[in-house]
Amino acid sequence: MVQKNFVCKGDICYSKDKNTLQTCKDGYLVCENGVSAGVFAKLPEKYQDFPLLDYTGKLIMPGFTDLHVHAPQYRFRALGMDLELLEWLDTHTFPQEAKYVDTDFARKNYARFVEEMRKGPNTRGCIFGTIHRQSTEVLMELLEEAGLCAMVGKVNMDRHSPDILRETTEESAAETVQWLADVADKFPHVKPILTPRFLPSCTDELLEKLGDIQKQHHLPVQSHLSENRGEVAWVQELFPKSKHYGDAYDSFGLFGGENCPTIMAHCVLSSDDEIRLMKERGVFIAHCPESNTNLASGIAPARRYLTEGIPMGLGSDIAGGTRCSIFFAMAEAIRVSKMRWRLVDESLAPLTIPEVFYLATLGGGAFFGKVGSFAEGYEFDAFVLDDSRYDNPGEYDIAQRLERVIYLTEDSEVLHKFVEGRQLF
Repeated sequence: MVQKNFVCKGDICYSKDKNTLQTCKDGYLVCENGVSAGVFAKLPEKYQDFPLLDYTGKLIMPGFTDLHVHAPQYRFRALGMDLELLEWLDTHTFPQEAKYVDTDFARKNYARFVEEMRKGPNTRGCIFGTIHRQSTEVLMELLEEAGLCAMVGKVNMDRHSPDILRETTEESAAETVQWLADVADKFPHVKPILTPRFLPSCTDELLEKLGDIQKQHHLPVQSHLSENRGEVAWVQELFPKSKHYGDAYDSFGLFGGENCPTIMAHCVLSSDDEIRLMKERGVFIAHCPESNTNLASGIAPARRYLTEGIPMGLGSDIAGGTRCSIFFAMAEAIRVSKMRWRLVDESLAPLTIPEVFYLATLGGGAFFGKVGSFAEGYEFDAFVLDDSRYDNPGEYDIAQRLERVIYLTEDSEVLHKFVEGRQLF
């Protein structure tokens, strides 16, 4: 659908803030020029001539944002889940990612990942590619063709990885600059994001060069932070002058602040000082509960981050996680928060349904701007969900139906999907 002026009718649910669900049964959601004009119990007269898409009885929600996902890992998800992070990287991740030097291989396998993302509830994502410039551009091309919005990174690695997946410092920086030139203004909806894999894989010299590239191009940044005990200890050995993991990124200008929007995935083991710096710099946290469980990393204190107002969303972290759908990440976020509350720190209450829905929509969407809500002025990302297969949905209000779909939904139940007012299906 090219037309960007239309009205959707159905059972509408979106976040007003982290604690408040807004619902409207048999409501009208207006899209005007690709932007939400608001939700109405009765359709205003000035929109009466807009085409009406009647989804009566179906749920209508804002599209979800996946703040942290590795596209090349999609093909080996659910392997190595008995390993911890560093061993898992060496055993599965690095050998698999090395195969993406072949652009034909990349196109075939990225197409599968992109189709999975296209058909599900996620409308936006912050995505890792590999070190390979041309294959990363293939990924961006496929996402653009699918109609999705994304930020995609060519990964940087010049140490502590196999020869088949390691660049020289000069090569890594030069390939990044060439990639940025190649994709500049090429894709309207898919943009580059600077992507040092994590500190152990990047020398000081490379991080300095990436910091210079960031300042020159004002690029956003994505990486990993304080995920695993062995990793955190390793970073301290590699950067002995740094106060903590985040401080090391910060010393190279890669940790938020003005003109450097930054996502750090995991933050399972962040210290008080690191948390203060994240808050000061406005660093977004990508909370990846399934991955943190699968790789035995621990349970991030998501309740603390929410309470302290640190920007946060959810990540699937394929293939540390196994499911692309952020519905699954929402359910996992609640489950692990209960375990942290019960077994670790009873001062941090478990997450609630409104809170994880906020993280999936408005929380993570904020990294892209006015995204993740149906409030007036937000970009029109939405999907329509059929929950009719569940027992007696008519007995429940919209908030209760939302709770059920978080735990029960399969991607096949997403009937229609819109990104920036463009209907994908």
